[in-house]
Amino acid sequence: MKTYTTLLFAGLLATIGAVQAAEPENYIKYRQAVMKAIGGHMGASTQVVRGKVPEDAQLRLHAQALADLNADLTRLFPEGSDFGETKAKEAVWDDPAKFEQAANAAQDATAAFAAAVAGGDSAKIAAAHKKVGQSCKGCHKDFRQKDD
Repeated sequence: MKTYTTLLFAGLLATIGAVQAAEPENYIKYRQAVMKAIGGHMGASTQVVRGKVPEDAQLRLHAQALADLNADLTRLFPEGSDFGETKAKEAVWDDPAKFEQAANAAQDATAAFAAAVAGGDSAKIAAAHKKVGQSCKGCHKDFRQKDD
């Protein structure tokens, strides 16, 4: 069963890769939707962490979603998706090592935030949430065009 699942997953990835190469405009739209989802979960978690709304067990959902969505950000920026209506700067593709470092920082920060939320210590949660915000800002500074 494990081998079958692995083969199925590999086939799915190959299909996604083929779609990416064939339709970069669609992949740009996908990337933008994922980034909006990240922004939505970050905004919602900020309201909870700051005590603006009661947690009601939703912080764990937002923290895990952030960790999952940030697990592999670099895959959202394949070659050929550097045109059109995108706020991604050319630096994403011109300096992939630096971009990967920033993406890894976001991945680490969101994973740590999810772990802090699971642990339940409000001071650790607030500190981890702050690091998520810093990692987002760090990546946006170098790799995202400012809003008009």
